[in-house]
Amino acid sequence: METIEKITIRCFFLGMVLILIWSSLCKTGDWVYIFGAEWFDVLIPKVKIINYCGLMFTKICVFLFFLIPYIGCKWVGKESAS
Repeated sequence: METIEKITIRCFFLGMVLILIWSSLCKTGDWVYIFGAEWFDVLIPKVKIINYCGLMFTKICVFLFFLIPYIGCKWVGKESAS
């Protein structure tokens, strides 16, 4: 159980670092739009909406798949130690 706790908390922190890097890159300028405009015909507001939705989806997944199982493993570990 301790191994699962270590894995999930590390994955949670790595996911949060990914979200922080992604959001800071989106804040720095329109280079994301320029990079994507070469391949796709997308307007700036749509690029911002796509990035926002992607960030929210990633955040929900990180919390759902890593933080909640970590908390559950901690609770089970405390109950079995008692």
